[in-house]
Amino acid sequence: METAPPELSRLALVCGNGTLQQLRGIRVIVFGLGGVGSWCAEALVRSGVGCLTIVDSDSVCITNINRQVQATQKTVGLFKAQVLRERLLEINPLCNVTAVTKVFCVGNSSVFNIESFDYVIDAIDSLTNKIDLIMLCTKTGVPVFSCMGMAQKLDPTQIKTAGIWQTHGCPLARLVRTGLRKRNFNGSFTAVYSSERLPLHPAVSLPCGKAVCLCPSRNADDPDAPKEWCGGKKIINGSAVTVTASAGMVLASLVLQDVMRKANSYGG
Repeated sequence: METAPPELSRLALVCGNGTLQQLRGIRVIVFGLGGVGSWCAEALVRSGVGCLTIVDSDSVCITNINRQVQATQKTVGLFKAQVLRERLLEINPLCNVTAVTKVFCVGNSSVFNIESFDYVIDAIDSLTNKIDLIMLCTKTGVPVFSCMGMAQKLDPTQIKTAGIWQTHGCPLARLVRTGLRKRNFNGSFTAVYSSERLPLHPAVSLPCGKAVCLCPSRNADDPDAPKEWCGGKKIINGSAVTVTASAGMVLASLVLQDVMRKANSYGG
């Protein structure tokens, strides 16, 4: 059996060389590179995943700096996916990292070739696109680990995993369950959620989604320009990196644990 590379030797002490070999051979795609997905992507690369596709149409906004791993003063205005790809390759140059600056939706779902992946990570904010992705993964049989709402929370110890129908206390999870019922979905998948509920928003005025929005300017005539999301939101929720990053780590751990379980069942 191969010896673990030195940068993964501490992980090998936890999960064994067989699991590391399996991780090098899997393909994972992460949808959404915000406060949850960006940290999940980094954790996957630091855990030795050999092939990773990262998907996000947005660019870095200065308001992202408090919670997104690729967001710095120097990266404001750049595509999140492209900036994160550069960072991930600095961590592991041998990882095959593909950055896709597109929005996942029903209309372009075929371009992602979902069935070619071993795992799908759903860290999408848009409810419709999230449900569409879940439905597609179910149809193709690709395991999906889906993150529910992590905004308006401060306590990472309240993050849990459960089948989607067993989630509780999370407004986004409730909307997802309702949407799935409307589509006659009777399957299940693992959701990462938190039932923590904070009081009402503090009295803070934000420019987000307004004419003085802090997001980088966009060229509406450019089909490849980043999509502006703030203007379509009814409310801008606050978020803390201590919670969003923790949720990203939980998502990555679900992949790691499943790969380890399979490696052990194969005698690895």
